[in-house]
Amino acid sequence: MPLYAELFRSLERARWSLADDVPWDRFEPAALSDEQALTIKMNAITEWSALPATEMFLRDNRDDSDFSAFMSIWFYEEQKHALVLMEYLRRFRPELLPTEDELHAVRFEFDPAPPLETLMLHFCGEVRLTQWYRRAAAWHAEPVIRHVYGLVSEDEARHAGAYLKYMRRALERDGDTARAAFAKIGVLMASGGRGGKPLHPTNLHVSRALFPNDTVQSRLPDPEWLERWLDEQLRFDAECEQRVVRAILRSLSALFGETFETVRDLNRFRKARAGDARPAMA
Repeated sequence: MPLYAELFRSLERARWSLADDVPWDRFEPAALSDEQALTIKMNAITEWSALPATEMFLRDNRDDSDFSAFMSIWFYEEQKHALVLMEYLRRFRPELLPTEDELHAVRFEFDPAPPLETLMLHFCGEVRLTQWYRRAAAWHAEPVIRHVYGLVSEDEARHAGAYLKYMRRALERDGDTARAAFAKIGVLMASGGRGGKPLHPTNLHVSRALFPNDTVQSRLPDPEWLERWLDEQLRFDAECEQRVVRAILRSLSALFGETFETVRDLNRFRKARAGDARPAMA
């Protein structure tokens, strides 16, 4: 059975309704600050960037119809994230509703990239978003947006699980090539926080021709928003970052049949697969 058919059924069972599953009537105006409302706008625009990401996936996976079909689910659910955040603003902070120009600004063409590396990159991105949105739900006091971020976080976790299934299939098809690609990107994405900048597909450079304005974040109304949201508002600290790292290492451990306790363990595995490992001392 194609993975698309399996994932369609499982994700459809878990799908929530914009009309029926968001408690719009529980809105508490005093519990939402202007500062918080602005972060909702930035998240809505960032979620809109699933549009160019989907165009990239379809272009770079022309030989994989099953994965391309899965994009219909991923794209729908990611755009619904943008929509529910915009609906929240439309109802409660209409002056902050993103304009068409602001949304269109994050639609630009990404350079072609190796599909296996891109797959792993987006798996890690979904793992990270799951934790970011859980933290956002805890940071907000207003009950409706807390509920919305909870719904969105659960979606991102399911998307990570779906990407992991495609990674497992890639291992069966491509063997060591897939292992090398996944280990390489795993080391990169699990190490980003140590450099002071947690890595996510939306803050990576993706177009040489547009550099330096070739990240999704650079094209937001406030390009510095993400770091401020994480560091000063959500306080996504080292302990929070470790949850992301542990989730990536745990998933790769299960995928490869290895045990990676640290990023260093994974990096040793990566070097060995690339033929770069040094011989052990006798």
